[in-house]
Amino acid sequence: MTKPKRYRWKVVGIFFAFMLLHQTDKLLIGPLKGPISEEFGITNTQFGLIISGALIVSTVLYPIWGYLYDRYARSKLLALASFIWGSTTWLSAIVRSYIPFVITRASTGIDDSSYPGLYSLIADYFEPDKRSKIYGVLQLSQPIGYLIGMVMALMLAPVIGWRTVFYITGALGIVLSITIYFGVKEIPRGKSEPEFEGMDEIGQFNFSWDAAKDVFKKKTMWFVLLQGFAGVFPWNVITYFFFDYLAKERGYDEMSVLTTMAPIILILAGGYFVGGSLGDWLFKRTLKGRVIVSSVGVIMGAIFLSLALNAPIEARTTFFIFMALAALFMPFSSPNVVSTVYDVTMPEVRSTAQSVEYFIENAGAATAPLIAGIIADASSMHNAILSISLIAWGLSFLFYFGTMFFIDADITSLRAQMSKRAEDEKARQAA
Repeated sequence: MTKPKRYRWKVVGIFFAFMLLHQTDKLLIGPLKGPISEEFGITNTQFGLIISGALIVSTVLYPIWGYLYDRYARSKLLALASFIWGSTTWLSAIVRSYIPFVITRASTGIDDSSYPGLYSLIADYFEPDKRSKIYGVLQLSQPIGYLIGMVMALMLAPVIGWRTVFYITGALGIVLSITIYFGVKEIPRGKSEPEFEGMDEIGQFNFSWDAAKDVFKKKTMWFVLLQGFAGVFPWNVITYFFFDYLAKERGYDEMSVLTTMAPIILILAGGYFVGGSLGDWLFKRTLKGRVIVSSVGVIMGAIFLSLALNAPIEARTTFFIFMALAALFMPFSSPNVVSTVYDVTMPEVRSTAQSVEYFIENAGAATAPLIAGIIADASSMHNAILSISLIAWGLSFLFYFGTMFFIDADITSLRAQMSKRAEDEKARQAA
């Protein structure tokens, strides 16, 4: 293996650490719902507003970050995002009343828009038929980060206080910003495309508004964007309400929550890698492969989540088994959707395309906790989690089905464009 190919795994390692610690910090507030709500004396709806604030901020900033990532060095912008993460987390730990906490916690959404640059940089280090697997590895960090956050919330926060926990995670963000700044090198956009294999120089492909507009002429992207809006509702509801649901509606104490959720979250983490690997494997056999794997994931996740939540309160083993199965299938879509966006878009506008996809996702995600809080206050957390999840995943399946009619033509079109670029570049170098 050549040195550049060895180096790309170092980049994956650094980005995994960044995502792991960032997700720990971002998702920590879910397991800390109890002590935060008690200190500020707030309802489920008011807590949902805290979550929605950060999601709204990140939603507004996605297109801006995407544009910046396609114009400038992604590695340096990622270092900046990590520094912002650490700083805003400290601010949210300092304030002492509800409204300032809503505002400072909303400011933590500024850096949550950073992942499109990270994913597009990885896409330039790895070939198309390997990307879903790599994204699956990186996205292992999300549930593992959630698990670390859960342990910190249940075991560390009662001892040192939830504010001190935020001081710790904020400090780690600043450390990671230094690591990324000095440890991650920029790479030419499009470097790993198969048409440029064996070429030491491939030229510089720069962002253009025409290329950005072409992204949204592809029908595959229409359905990806629709799926993104619907697909994030379950994740945000489950992330921010499930621990409280277990404690208040299923009667789990803190240790029972930990022993139940820890293995489920580890299975969830494995689902990212399994889904990404299956997506790459089937993609080599049919261009619809990643969409097929994603479709299976949302349907099976919906079935097993419904069975779990409808299991009798006393049937804890049954509940655990069905939740574990739901956790395995739920992440199948995530790495494959990222790869699908890059399968149909030009290298110089991939951050922008991904940012718009996340913008649409967060438009749904920003309202999900608030809607769930309203339903929970009016009915129950069980009804909030189940109704939102089943409706959202049902819509996601329909949108994936629509994608299958257009994905082949859009991928073939991109490959033809990249072949033309490679031919032009070889001619330029020979002249």
